[in-house]
Parts: sequence; C-alpha cells; structure tokens
Amino acid sequence: MTTAAPAAHLAQINVATLRHPLDDPRMASFVELLDPVNAAADGTPGFVWRLAEEGQPDATGMRPAGEDVIVNMSVWESQEALWDFTYRSGHLEVMRRRREWFERHVEAHLVLWWVPAGHIPTVGEALERLAHLQTHGPSPHAFTFASSYTAAEAAEAVETPAR
Repeated sequence: MTTAAPAAHLAQINVATLRHPLDDPRMASFVELLDPVNAAADGTPGFVWRLAEEGQPDATGMRPAGEDVIVNMSVWESQEALWDFTYRSGHLEVMRRRREWFERHVEAHLVLWWVPAGHIPTVGEALERLAHLQTHGPSPHAFTFASSYTAAEAAEAVETPAR
C-alpha cells in the first residue's frame, strides 16, 4: 500500500555580498526597492513566508553569513510560484541590476530545498543547505532552478539514503 507524500513547500535562501554598506549613497536605489519588492513577494500567489529581522520589515540587518553579506530567505507553495515571482514579475528588473549593488559570487549563492508544509526553516538550516550544495553539487537535499528535484524525489532520497 502506497501512502501519499505529505504536502511540501519550497524553501530558498540566497546570499549577496554587498559592494558598499547599505547606508552608502551608492546603495540608495537598492534600499528604495526593498519595501516594494518585499510587498510584491508577500502578495504573490503561492507565497508562504519570508525572513525578517524581529521588529524590522526585512532581513537586511541580519548578517549570519558575514558582515558584508545579506540574506534573503523565503518559503513558497511550489517551485512554479517562486519562479513566477523571481522571473515573471517586476522582481526581474531588480535582478538585472544586481551587479550595481552586489559582488559576483564564484560559488553557489542560491539554494532550494523542500520542507514539510508548515515548517519554517531556520537560517542555520538554510546555510547548511547552501554549504551542502557548494560542496556536493545539486541533489534532492539542496538544488537550484537549473538542477531541480521534486518534493517526491526529495522525500524518496530521505527514505532511501545513499549507501
């Protein structure tokens, strides 16, 4: 007898190394876009949750990956919902301008992974997934848009670990 896999949501974290401190005038155009982009994400179909520092509207004050590195972390109902927000909304124009504000990363700076619906991942969990991707490459445990896995594949990988 086969049982249905529990509902899963897609978590993501991406890290960005700042070219300048956030209060530098050269970062003003990025800072001005934070509230509108976050509001757009919050209102996008399929959005579940995003990381924000306690008492703040975003997570730009948190620096778990280094003093000059900001993190963006969120949970979505599906990979399609995250893809649509990232690449089929006004967010794409912000992505096109990222080199104005952020250094180019040599290694992976974005990781996706499946979580049980209702689970809010910790920053530590997210950074572990990113480190796993950087060390081992894409897998059902940690992947990218270009090398994605379904929630069922991720669940199966947990049930049958590699020998």
